[in-house]
Amino acid sequence: MTDLIKEINKKYPKVTANLNVKSGDTVKVYQKIKEGSKERIQIFQGLVIKTTQPNNHMSRILVRRIASGIGVEKSFLVHSPLVEKIEITKRSKVRRNYLTYMRQRTGKAARLSSLDFDKVKVNKVADEIIEINKDNKE
Repeated sequence: MTDLIKEINKKYPKVTANLNVKSGDTVKVYQKIKEGSKERIQIFQGLVIKTTQPNNHMSRILVRRIASGIGVEKSFLVHSPLVEKIEITKRSKVRRNYLTYMRQRTGKAARLSSLDFDKVKVNKVADEIIEINKDNKE
């Protein structure tokens, strides 16, 4: 049974390489929004609070941001056709996978210490793989 699941996981991912999105990353998620007959891309930028099933086609991230003084959380399926692209803008040092304590933090207390990483390399590799997969589907 697990072999069948692994076979399906290999068959359906949008991005063949791991996007390497971790808890504590600040990301921009480009999501397709359909309004009537029109379609547009909306950007949701925030802190990744939780990642689940990272090496699976059902992998999910929970992103939190503050909008008009109110905390807003959205859950995204990484390999969903509605998610156009995920861009990592900042990487922070955290010790947990589920950052529930960030919900109570505001202002300076909500800061996380940042880590150095190659932003261009991380995002460029994901973009190239997405383009290759789009060409293969057509």
